[in-house]
Amino acid sequence: MSLMLKWIRPLILFVLLGFMAVFGLRWTHQNMRNAIPSANSRVSPIILVPGSSATQERFDAMVNELNGKTKTSSSLLKVTVHTDNHLSYSGTFQPGKSHPYIVIAFQNNHDGYSNIKKQAKWFSHAMTILSAKYRFNHFSAIGHSNGGLVLTRYLEKYFNQQKMRINTLMTIASPYNFSETNIDKRTQMLTDLIKDNSKIPTNLVMYSVAGTENYNNDGTVPFASVEAGKYIFQKRAKNYTQITVTGEDTTHHDLPQNGEIVSLIQQYVLNISSTKQKPDINVQH
Repeated sequence: MSLMLKWIRPLILFVLLGFMAVFGLRWTHQNMRNAIPSANSRVSPIILVPGSSATQERFDAMVNELNGKTKTSSSLLKVTVHTDNHLSYSGTFQPGKSHPYIVIAFQNNHDGYSNIKKQAKWFSHAMTILSAKYRFNHFSAIGHSNGGLVLTRYLEKYFNQQKMRINTLMTIASPYNFSETNIDKRTQMLTDLIKDNSKIPTNLVMYSVAGTENYNNDGTVPFASVEAGKYIFQKRAKNYTQITVTGEDTTHHDLPQNGEIVSLIQQYVLNISSTKQKPDINVQH
Protein backbone atom coordinates (compact mmCIF):
# COMPACT_ATOMS: atom_id res chain seq x y z
CA MET A 1 0.00 0.00 0.00
CA SER A 2 2.78 2.40 0.91
CA LEU A 3 4.44 1.63 -2.43
CA MET A 4 1.22 2.48 -4.29
CA LEU A 5 0.85 5.77 -2.41
CA LYS A 6 4.43 6.55 -3.26
CA TRP A 7 3.57 6.42 -6.98
CA ILE A 8 0.05 7.92 -6.83
CA ARG A 9 1.08 11.16 -5.14
CA PRO A 10 3.62 12.18 -7.84
CA LEU A 11 1.12 11.16 -10.53
CA ILE A 12 -1.60 13.39 -9.03
CA LEU A 13 0.89 16.23 -8.71
CA PHE A 14 1.95 15.78 -12.35
CA VAL A 15 -1.70 15.85 -13.53
CA LEU A 16 -2.42 18.98 -11.49
CA LEU A 17 0.64 20.74 -12.91
CA GLY A 18 -0.50 19.77 -16.41
CA PHE A 19 -3.95 21.30 -15.85
CA MET A 20 -2.36 24.46 -14.43
CA ALA A 21 -0.03 24.75 -17.43
CA VAL A 22 -2.88 24.37 -19.94
CA PHE A 23 -5.08 26.84 -18.05
CA GLY A 24 -2.19 29.30 -17.76
CA LEU A 25 -1.48 29.09 -21.48
CA ARG A 26 -5.13 29.71 -22.37
CA TRP A 27 -5.26 32.64 -19.92
CA THR A 28 -2.13 34.14 -21.48
CA HIS A 29 -3.49 33.82 -25.02
CA GLN A 30 -6.81 35.34 -23.96
CA ASN A 31 -5.10 38.33 -22.35
CA MET A 32 -2.90 38.82 -25.38
CA ARG A 33 -6.02 38.90 -27.55
CA ASN A 34 -7.55 41.43 -25.15
CA ALA A 35 -4.41 43.56 -25.10
CA ILE A 36 -4.08 43.94 -28.88
CA PRO A 37 -7.07 44.91 -31.03
CA SER A 38 -7.82 42.12 -33.50
CA ALA A 39 -8.86 44.61 -36.18
CA ASN A 40 -8.72 48.34 -36.73
CA SER A 41 -11.85 50.30 -35.95
CA ARG A 42 -13.50 52.01 -38.91
CA VAL A 43 -12.90 55.42 -37.36
CA SER A 44 -9.30 56.62 -37.16
CA PRO A 45 -9.15 60.17 -35.79
CA ILE A 46 -6.33 62.66 -36.23
CA ILE A 47 -5.32 63.78 -32.73
CA LEU A 48 -3.98 67.35 -32.56
CA VAL A 49 -1.96 68.58 -29.55
CA PRO A 50 -1.08 72.29 -29.22
CA GLY A 51 2.03 73.71 -27.63
CA SER A 52 2.54 75.79 -24.51
CA SER A 53 0.18 78.75 -23.94
CA ALA A 54 -2.04 77.53 -26.80
CA THR A 55 -5.67 76.53 -26.35
CA GLN A 56 -8.06 74.11 -28.01
CA GLU A 57 -8.63 76.72 -30.72
CA ARG A 58 -5.02 76.47 -31.93
CA PHE A 59 -5.68 74.31 -34.98
CA ASP A 60 -8.85 75.97 -36.27
CA ALA A 61 -7.12 77.62 -39.25
CA MET A 62 -5.18 74.47 -40.12
CA VAL A 63 -8.29 72.26 -40.10
CA ASN A 64 -10.16 74.81 -42.22
CA GLU A 65 -7.31 74.71 -44.74
CA LEU A 66 -7.30 70.91 -44.79
CA ASN A 67 -11.08 70.68 -45.17
CA GLY A 68 -10.90 73.17 -48.02
CA LYS A 69 -8.44 70.91 -49.86
CA THR A 70 -10.46 67.70 -49.58
CA LYS A 71 -13.70 66.61 -51.21
CA THR A 72 -15.43 65.98 -47.89
CA SER A 73 -14.97 67.98 -44.71
CA SER A 74 -14.05 66.23 -41.48
CA SER A 75 -15.54 67.16 -38.13
CA LEU A 76 -13.53 68.92 -35.42
CA LEU A 77 -13.94 68.07 -31.75
CA LYS A 78 -12.06 70.26 -29.27
CA VAL A 79 -11.27 68.90 -25.81
CA THR A 80 -9.58 70.55 -22.85
CA VAL A 81 -8.23 68.40 -20.02
CA HIS A 82 -8.57 70.20 -16.69
CA THR A 83 -6.20 69.80 -13.78
CA ASP A 84 -8.80 67.73 -11.89
CA ASN A 85 -8.91 65.30 -14.87
CA HIS A 86 -12.36 66.22 -16.14
CA LEU A 87 -12.80 66.98 -19.84
CA SER A 88 -14.68 69.87 -21.40
CA TYR A 89 -15.85 69.67 -25.01
CA SER A 90 -16.78 71.93 -27.89
CA GLY A 91 -17.29 71.27 -31.59
CA THR A 92 -18.53 67.97 -32.99
CA PHE A 93 -17.39 64.41 -33.61
CA GLN A 94 -18.97 62.77 -36.64
CA PRO A 95 -18.31 59.02 -36.64
CA GLY A 96 -19.36 58.83 -40.28
CA LYS A 97 -16.10 60.53 -41.22
CA SER A 98 -13.11 58.21 -41.38
CA HIS A 99 -10.62 60.83 -40.14
CA PRO A 100 -12.34 63.25 -37.75
CA TYR A 101 -10.06 65.71 -35.96
CA ILE A 102 -9.76 65.80 -32.17
CA VAL A 103 -7.80 68.55 -30.43
CA ILE A 104 -6.58 67.65 -26.94
CA ALA A 105 -5.46 70.77 -25.06
CA PHE A 106 -4.73 71.40 -21.40
CA GLN A 107 -6.04 73.85 -18.83
CA ASN A 108 -2.52 74.03 -17.43
CA ASN A 109 -0.71 74.83 -20.68
CA HIS A 110 2.47 76.27 -19.19
CA ASP A 111 5.98 75.54 -20.47
CA GLY A 112 8.67 73.41 -18.80
CA TYR A 113 9.67 69.78 -18.58
CA SER A 114 7.80 69.09 -15.34
CA ASN A 115 4.62 70.36 -16.94
CA ILE A 116 5.16 68.33 -20.12
CA LYS A 117 5.26 65.24 -17.90
CA LYS A 118 1.90 66.21 -16.38
CA GLN A 119 0.40 66.95 -19.78
CA ALA A 120 1.48 63.54 -21.13
CA LYS A 121 -0.36 61.90 -18.23
CA TRP A 122 -3.44 64.07 -18.82
CA PHE A 123 -3.26 63.20 -22.51
CA SER A 124 -3.23 59.48 -21.69
CA HIS A 125 -6.25 59.98 -19.43
CA ALA A 126 -8.09 61.80 -22.22
CA MET A 127 -7.26 59.09 -24.76
CA THR A 128 -8.69 56.42 -22.46
CA ILE A 129 -11.98 58.30 -22.21
CA LEU A 130 -12.21 59.40 -25.84
CA SER A 131 -11.33 56.01 -27.37
CA ALA A 132 -14.08 54.36 -25.30
CA LYS A 133 -16.60 57.14 -25.95
CA TYR A 134 -16.06 57.30 -29.71
CA ARG A 135 -15.02 53.66 -30.26
CA PHE A 136 -11.67 53.90 -31.98
CA ASN A 137 -8.57 51.81 -31.42
CA HIS A 138 -6.11 53.44 -33.81
CA PHE A 139 -5.21 57.02 -34.64
CA SER A 140 -2.65 59.39 -36.12
CA ALA A 141 -1.31 62.41 -34.27
CA ILE A 142 0.09 65.87 -34.95
CA GLY A 143 1.81 67.93 -32.26
CA HIS A 144 2.90 71.54 -32.62
CA SER A 145 5.84 72.76 -30.53
CA ASN A 146 5.62 71.27 -27.03
CA GLY A 147 2.61 69.27 -28.21
CA GLY A 148 5.08 67.02 -30.04
CA LEU A 149 7.01 66.54 -26.80
CA VAL A 150 3.80 65.57 -24.99
CA LEU A 151 3.05 62.98 -27.67
CA THR A 152 6.60 61.60 -27.50
CA ARG A 153 6.46 61.29 -23.73
CA TYR A 154 3.03 59.63 -24.03
CA LEU A 155 4.37 57.03 -26.47
CA GLU A 156 7.23 56.16 -24.13
CA LYS A 157 5.34 56.12 -20.83
CA TYR A 158 1.65 55.34 -21.41
CA PHE A 159 0.95 54.09 -24.92
CA ASN A 160 1.80 50.43 -24.26
CA GLN A 161 -0.71 50.38 -21.39
CA GLN A 162 -3.59 51.16 -23.75
CA LYS A 163 -5.21 48.91 -26.35
CA MET A 164 -4.35 51.27 -29.18
CA ARG A 165 -2.40 51.52 -32.42
CA ILE A 166 -0.78 54.65 -33.79
CA ASN A 167 -0.42 54.96 -37.54
CA THR A 168 1.51 58.17 -38.16
CA LEU A 169 3.05 60.84 -35.93
CA MET A 170 3.98 64.29 -37.21
CA THR A 171 5.61 66.86 -34.95
CA ILE A 172 5.91 70.48 -36.05
CA ALA A 173 8.73 72.61 -34.62
CA SER A 174 9.02 70.47 -31.49
CA PRO A 175 12.05 71.53 -29.39
CA TYR A 176 13.42 68.16 -28.30
CA ASN A 177 16.41 69.88 -26.69
CA PHE A 178 14.46 72.98 -25.62
CA SER A 179 16.46 76.15 -26.38
CA GLU A 180 19.87 74.45 -26.71
CA THR A 181 21.63 74.85 -30.05
CA ASN A 182 24.48 72.47 -29.22
CA ILE A 183 23.57 68.77 -29.28
CA ASP A 184 26.50 68.06 -26.95
CA LYS A 185 24.60 69.99 -24.28
CA ARG A 186 21.64 67.69 -23.83
CA THR A 187 18.85 68.82 -21.55
CA GLN A 188 17.44 66.44 -18.96
CA MET A 189 14.33 66.01 -21.09
CA LEU A 190 16.25 64.98 -24.21
CA THR A 191 18.42 62.63 -22.14
CA ASP A 192 15.31 60.99 -20.67
CA LEU A 193 13.55 60.69 -24.03
CA ILE A 194 16.59 59.01 -25.59
CA LYS A 195 16.95 56.70 -22.59
CA ASP A 196 13.30 55.55 -22.82
CA ASN A 197 13.06 55.32 -26.60
CA SER A 198 12.88 51.52 -26.56
CA LYS A 199 9.15 52.02 -25.89
CA ILE A 200 8.63 53.81 -29.23
CA PRO A 201 6.28 51.60 -31.31
CA THR A 202 8.33 49.75 -33.91
CA ASN A 203 5.58 50.16 -36.54
CA LEU A 204 5.44 53.95 -36.15
CA VAL A 205 5.83 56.19 -39.20
CA MET A 206 7.27 59.46 -37.92
CA TYR A 207 7.74 62.89 -39.55
CA SER A 208 9.56 65.72 -37.78
CA VAL A 209 8.95 69.08 -39.46
CA ALA A 210 11.06 72.18 -38.85
CA GLY A 211 10.36 75.65 -40.18
CA THR A 212 13.10 78.19 -40.76
CA GLU A 213 14.09 81.09 -42.95
CA ASN A 214 17.81 80.82 -42.20
CA TYR A 215 18.37 77.21 -41.00
CA ASN A 216 19.05 78.54 -37.49
CA ASN A 217 15.57 78.87 -35.96
CA ASP A 218 11.95 79.73 -36.60
CA GLY A 219 12.04 82.79 -34.38
CA THR A 220 11.41 80.71 -31.25
CA VAL A 221 12.77 77.16 -31.55
CA PRO A 222 16.36 76.45 -32.67
CA PHE A 223 16.64 74.26 -35.76
CA ALA A 224 19.20 72.10 -33.93
CA SER A 225 16.67 71.42 -31.17
CA VAL A 226 14.09 70.10 -33.66
CA GLU A 227 16.81 68.06 -35.35
CA ALA A 228 17.66 66.42 -32.01
CA GLY A 229 14.50 64.35 -32.42
CA LYS A 230 16.45 61.97 -34.64
CA TYR A 231 18.29 60.67 -31.59
CA ILE A 232 14.94 59.55 -30.17
CA PHE A 233 13.21 58.08 -33.21
CA GLN A 234 15.88 56.92 -35.64
CA LYS A 235 16.36 53.13 -35.59
CA ARG A 236 13.37 52.85 -33.23
CA ALA A 237 10.39 53.87 -35.35
CA LYS A 238 9.66 51.99 -38.58
CA ASN A 239 10.37 55.15 -40.58
CA TYR A 240 11.73 58.52 -39.45
CA THR A 241 11.78 61.48 -41.82
CA GLN A 242 12.93 65.00 -41.04
CA ILE A 243 11.47 67.75 -43.23
CA THR A 244 12.58 71.39 -43.32
CA VAL A 245 10.20 74.01 -44.68
CA THR A 246 11.59 77.42 -45.59
CA GLY A 247 10.20 80.60 -47.08
CA GLU A 248 7.11 82.56 -46.09
CA ASP A 249 4.99 81.85 -43.01
CA THR A 250 7.69 79.78 -41.33
CA THR A 251 7.76 81.58 -38.00
CA HIS A 252 6.96 79.35 -35.04
CA HIS A 253 3.39 80.58 -34.59
CA ASP A 254 2.50 80.41 -38.30
CA LEU A 255 3.75 76.88 -38.97
CA PRO A 256 0.55 74.86 -38.32
CA GLN A 257 -1.33 76.76 -41.02
CA ASN A 258 1.67 77.13 -43.36
CA GLY A 259 0.57 76.07 -46.85
CA GLU A 260 3.47 73.68 -47.37
CA ILE A 261 2.90 71.98 -44.01
CA VAL A 262 -0.82 71.68 -44.73
CA SER A 263 0.16 69.88 -47.96
CA LEU A 264 2.53 67.62 -46.00
CA ILE A 265 -0.28 66.70 -43.60
CA GLN A 266 -2.56 66.04 -46.53
CA GLN A 267 -0.01 63.74 -48.15
CA TYR A 268 1.61 61.94 -45.22
CA VAL A 269 -1.05 61.92 -42.49
CA LEU A 270 -4.29 61.88 -44.48
CA ASN A 271 -2.66 59.91 -47.31
CA ILE A 272 -4.19 62.14 -49.96
CA SER A 273 -1.96 62.83 -52.95
CA SER A 274 -1.22 66.46 -53.71
CA THR A 275 -0.12 67.76 -57.10
CA LYS A 276 1.23 70.93 -55.55
CA GLN A 277 4.96 71.46 -56.05
CA LYS A 278 7.09 71.90 -52.96
CA PRO A 279 10.17 73.92 -53.90
CA ASP A 280 10.87 75.02 -50.31
CA ILE A 281 11.02 71.60 -48.67
CA ASN A 282 14.14 69.69 -47.70
CA VAL A 283 13.66 66.04 -46.74
CA GLN A 284 16.14 63.87 -44.83
CA HIS A 285 15.67 60.23 -43.79
